[in-house]
Amino acid sequence: MALHLLPLLADTVVRAAQQAPEPEDVKAGWLAFGIFIGLAVAVGLLGWSLVHRIRNVQAAEDAGRYDPSDRRPRSEEALPFTDEVPRPAADAPEQPRPSGPSAD
Repeated sequence: MALHLLPLLADTVVRAAQQAPEPEDVKAGWLAFGIFIGLAVAVGLLGWSLVHRIRNVQAAEDAGRYDPSDRRPRSEEALPFTDEVPRPAADAPEQPRPSGPSAD
């Protein structure tokens, strides 16, 4: 019943493709430029807000408004940079034993 409409549909698609404007005639326009500028302003405002909030949190921490027991170490305090290669403790086994059934 709908098979007789298939050639008509194909003809309509081909005509629509042929009526498309040439690539050199298409441009984004002022609306797209406005959207781009709006997005750039939004990203700038989000970045400014992030920096502002981080500074407020740091100032509150420096003022002692947070419980010191809840404080997590900063990355440079947690893992100080050294040129030494970490060595296992003297009583540590040579290699860790695999967990699970033994292959022996």
